[in-house]
Amino acid sequence: MFRSASPIKNKADFAASLLAWHKRHGRHDLPWQGTRDAYRIWVAEIMLQQTQVAAVIPYYRRFLERFPDIATLADAPQDEVLRLWSGLGYYSRARNLQRAAQLVAEHHGGVFPRALDEIEALPGIGRSTAAAIAAFAHGTRAAILDGNVKRVLARHFAVAGFPGEKRVEMRLWQIAEEQLPLRAIARYTQAMMDLGATLCTRARPACSDCPIAQSCQALALGRVRDFPAPRPAKVVPTRATHMLLLIRGGEVLLEKRPPSGIWGGLWSLPELADGARARAHCRTNYGCSIAAPQVLAPLAHGFTHFKLIIQPLLCRVEKLTPGAREAGQMWLSLEEAHGAAIPVPVRKLLERLLSQSCRWSRGRGRSTAAGA
Repeated sequence: MFRSASPIKNKADFAASLLAWHKRHGRHDLPWQGTRDAYRIWVAEIMLQQTQVAAVIPYYRRFLERFPDIATLADAPQDEVLRLWSGLGYYSRARNLQRAAQLVAEHHGGVFPRALDEIEALPGIGRSTAAAIAAFAHGTRAAILDGNVKRVLARHFAVAGFPGEKRVEMRLWQIAEEQLPLRAIARYTQAMMDLGATLCTRARPACSDCPIAQSCQALALGRVRDFPAPRPAKVVPTRATHMLLLIRGGEVLLEKRPPSGIWGGLWSLPELADGARARAHCRTNYGCSIAAPQVLAPLAHGFTHFKLIIQPLLCRVEKLTPGAREAGQMWLSLEEAHGAAIPVPVRKLLERLLSQSCRWSRGRGRSTAAGA
């Protein structure tokens, strides 16, 4: 027999319980806290989309060290922005971040806008992110609805259905707005985020420590794990590609990806669908005559909507036509390429080569010493 949830007498009780809990148990030492600088808050909120806090912290610090303000970000080469973003994934966030900085410089005198509608009009900023920026920077009374908050509200108010469905999302927005307190909006917003990230987690919710457990309807029903409903099952397709590791005197060829689409604007390894055409492809597109390609161990990389199987081919250049390099292509040492604005799987492939190169160098050193 399940207990009954104690009804919330008014929304002030909900907020007061969260604020009291957050004062003692919430997160207070994150690098983007303790500031009212809308730029710094904005960068953090964009990085935190689809990415966990622990992964974001080092990227956030490096990014702000290089781009301390809107003007610096707006004027930077896109390659440098993407290089500092490389590894965070969802690279459209970085491109939108820079484009938005340029629009703020152009239309707002370099000052991040204060009005919600003006914030939301910037590329890469949706309703929830705009509300979070405004709440933390200015105390604006606006509701957020990120993944953590959706989970908290869906459980507490037993909202059935997958939050990605329009009907369910609209109901959660309604609840989020109804529960907003009149004051302490920034602290309340952070408390909601922290509750979902630390206690009301997806897999192992710590209901015994929850400050609003007494009024949680999902807990009263004994169905905490049923809310929110999971994403409807969907078969994730698999795609395949060949990546060419064109090696010439310790250098590898990288080429620029198109500005939009997967890994848009990043530097990557040349790709082709049919590995059997590698030699002809290299001759036609890169002016390279190569030895027979060496098939390396494949690499799998997951995206939100599909899985990519990468078959790397090690192609040693025997001859390079003078002046064959095209725009959007560059030869870099393995170390320089590893530090460029490249996708994660390309970095992994280069790390394999660097590791093999180090083992080969050590082996050669031992052989030299033995023969001395």
